[in-house]
Amino acid sequence: MAGIVDDPSWWRHAVVYQIYPRAFADSDGDGVGDINGIRSRLAYLTELGVDAIWINPWYPSPMKDAGYDVADFRAIEPVFGTMAEAEALIGELHAAGIRLILDIVPNHFSDQHPWFVDALTAGPGSPQRARFIFRDGRGSAGELPPNDWRSEFGGSAWQRITEADGRPGQWYLHLFAPEQPDVDWTNPEVRADFETTLRFWFDRGVDGFRIDVAHGLSKHPDLLDAEGMPFPLPPSAPDDLDHPHWDRPENHEIFRSWRRVADSYPGSRAFCGELWIGRDHRLVAYLRPDELHTAFNFGFLTAPWQVADLRASIDSTITSHAQVGAPPTWVIGNHDVCRPVSRYARDPSLAAVTDRALSHFIDREADFVVGAKRARAAALLSFALPGSAYLYNGEELGLPEVEDLPAEVKQDPITVNSAGVELGRDGCRVPLPWTTEGPSFGFSPVGAAEPWLPQPADWGGLSVQAQDGRDGSMLELYRAALALRRELPALGEGDLSWVETGAEVLAFTREPGFACWVNFGDQPVALPDGWQVLLASEPVSEGRLAPYAAVWLGR
Repeated sequence: MAGIVDDPSWWRHAVVYQIYPRAFADSDGDGVGDINGIRSRLAYLTELGVDAIWINPWYPSPMKDAGYDVADFRAIEPVFGTMAEAEALIGELHAAGIRLILDIVPNHFSDQHPWFVDALTAGPGSPQRARFIFRDGRGSAGELPPNDWRSEFGGSAWQRITEADGRPGQWYLHLFAPEQPDVDWTNPEVRADFETTLRFWFDRGVDGFRIDVAHGLSKHPDLLDAEGMPFPLPPSAPDDLDHPHWDRPENHEIFRSWRRVADSYPGSRAFCGELWIGRDHRLVAYLRPDELHTAFNFGFLTAPWQVADLRASIDSTITSHAQVGAPPTWVIGNHDVCRPVSRYARDPSLAAVTDRALSHFIDREADFVVGAKRARAAALLSFALPGSAYLYNGEELGLPEVEDLPAEVKQDPITVNSAGVELGRDGCRVPLPWTTEGPSFGFSPVGAAEPWLPQPADWGGLSVQAQDGRDGSMLELYRAALALRRELPALGEGDLSWVETGAEVLAFTREPGFACWVNFGDQPVALPDGWQVLLASEPVSEGRLAPYAAVWLGR
């Protein structure tokens, strides 16, 4: 095996493969993916050609929000394995030349975290409660929440507790589920504890962190009412919008301190922020040289699949990131959004990206053949753009969103808290198919428990086994694209130049000698003379690019 290449700027051009551990591979037969399952598929990751993997939270958790309610950041959830297995995985990944990024969740803890358990019993005004955001309620008897903030999972963002003596007590803030109390980032103990966590994993060889809800850590000191302010913050939001709990200026010092921790380690440890901000100039403020290295490009992810929208997003991203010397990232899917094949199967004018948007357009006409073609084209487009790229496990297989999961198996708090009105995110988290046959299509060993979410009966045809070595399969397209991306000096970091073409085509060149064309229309388009086809998402015939297809050209 090649081992990790000494590359201090790896994060500027890396292709990162996101692993949702519950859904990737189950080694012990309990129906839930685990660390040894990831280890068993290391050859698959190597052949795919990714530079790093990002693993969703693998820490001890009651799993009220799929592990994003963390009870201990410096241990391993027993369902996923042991610390010894985690350390073995890190070593094996590095031996194979693959880096590891972990998820960290600094906005909130689990309500089962020892600190919060202590806070409930310690009483108002105690140092234990000062680690969280406890406040007295409004109203004559404190019966009303302290302000009007809403939970992202529905309802008030405040939960009232019963004090140790049985009296109705204070309220605590939870911008997500009630089982996810927000921590108070003005508290020195909170800051020190997270820096200890960073060092704990860096000491074990972890190469970086994806930071959950990176825009939400700090809150206005007076906890002012939000008064209907939006989330996510839209691009049209005024520059002077002072949101009481999103994108607060106090966040920047937190990440400057984290950057100092990362920079104190040899090699290059990197951070990627989940920053739902909406305004490019506010986003890249987090990417200044002494803060985060990268941030997810949600503007590109949420843009409708149309030429003008995507070109505008690409231009804005590249221009804004250049102002702070940061590389863009490109992403078309993750564990929180509807899978690309299913999004692109619908009306491309819809910016229908999130699980909630899917709830509102699921009854619209869908063409999954076209959706798959658009998803193939989107992959080639994202891998051809300057910067780094992320892909979500199963994207390389062309898995669709599972839109008909029975209500009784769903676990997403978005669905549970809306009494099923919202479809939630379970549909993009269904376990992967590895083989054409078997009760779990190879996700679990023979004789195992049923997968934690049921797989569609026809998923064998989308499995790794079914696509491996098959010309034209989605898997082979991804493998070829990532191999070329490593070989071609034009790809990765750098610039692009637009080629002016028809209204239904997006085309650009990159030096030396590379071009990418994407046909958004339903008719073939003529490709330019003097170029050689390197890779195409659909067959190129007589110099014409098929509808809903992308091609890489070289000379």
